[in-house]
Amino acid sequence: MTGPLAGLKVVQLASLAPAPFGCMVLADLGAEVIRVERSGSGDALAVPSGYFDRGQKSIAVNLKSAEGVQVIKDLVADADVFVEGYRPGVAERLGVGPEDLWEINPRLIYGRLTGFGQDGPLASAAGHDINYISLAGALEPIGRAGERPYAPLNIVADFAGGGFLLVIGILAALRERETSGRGQVVDAAMVDGAALLTTFFHAMHASGLWMEERGTNLLDGGGAFYDTYECADGLYMAIGALEPQFYALLLDKLGLAEAELPHPWDVTQADVLRKAFADVFITKTRGEWSEIFADVDACVTPVLSPWEAHTHPHNVARDAFVEVDGKVQPAPAPRFSHTPAAVPAAAPAVGADSEALLRGLGYDDEKIEALRDAGAIG
Repeated sequence: MTGPLAGLKVVQLASLAPAPFGCMVLADLGAEVIRVERSGSGDALAVPSGYFDRGQKSIAVNLKSAEGVQVIKDLVADADVFVEGYRPGVAERLGVGPEDLWEINPRLIYGRLTGFGQDGPLASAAGHDINYISLAGALEPIGRAGERPYAPLNIVADFAGGGFLLVIGILAALRERETSGRGQVVDAAMVDGAALLTTFFHAMHASGLWMEERGTNLLDGGGAFYDTYECADGLYMAIGALEPQFYALLLDKLGLAEAELPHPWDVTQADVLRKAFADVFITKTRGEWSEIFADVDACVTPVLSPWEAHTHPHNVARDAFVEVDGKVQPAPAPRFSHTPAAVPAAAPAVGADSEALLRGLGYDDEKIEALRDAGAIG
């Protein structure tokens, strides 16, 4: 393994997307990640293989059997990190809670990712990204003025406020372990992470620079120069010309005179300015506008779909996307000058590494066969 986390061993219990995403990040950066699949079961909402399980090892274990639980304990005996994304109390009932595993490995960092956290009145409640961001105050501001809030992609809580928060917590706990020599629980809650991401808006509001009414601020659709515009081919351009120098270049390329337009920061006149922009953008295709603004520092870019972003020259130049087992997907990030991450290896089939991992733990043929016969491994 290459990357700054080479030598780190992570054992994760497979779950829905947020925790596996965090483990994907750890694997991308060089950690050895062993993904424990639940033998004989599957999740209807699980992410298709080849993405969040890239560059990892897979073992299929029946966690409802005593023999399967023992396999987990053997796997974590020399591990650095254990990750689970179950509701509070589930891991303890299975016999793989923090206290169970610390008896074997007191230096183990125990990462837990949930929607509402390990305690509080909603700790055991069901929820999804939209629920977590709604309670965190991150959903209410999203939408046009006079309209209802609309759900963004499940990025804010699941992945930014969830998976990435888990990774940050794990890395912080590993750093602390260098001093204390002890493991600890990382309680990463998506509602906490989503709330943390709203810090900027709390600061702006406290300073009188953010209006509470949805869609009336410069960055939430209230400002015409921070918005998207349809082109002649039905595709879109994005503009973010906040600063005067960028705004001046924007008007120049659109052929508009600043003296004939309302002040860009006057949100009460934003619709007038927005119509002026819209009337010009609709006259050319996205490709034509992309060429016009290609070498102009006006903060204007094409709105690309996830399926075409990998073709943009900048993304191509930076190798921002990679092909893993024939599947185009985002590349590992961030970049490191001394310990660069490798292109991820293809994801294994479920349970593909079961036998090799067990042999690495010292299990012989007879014991492995006995586990199979007992249904403890798949």
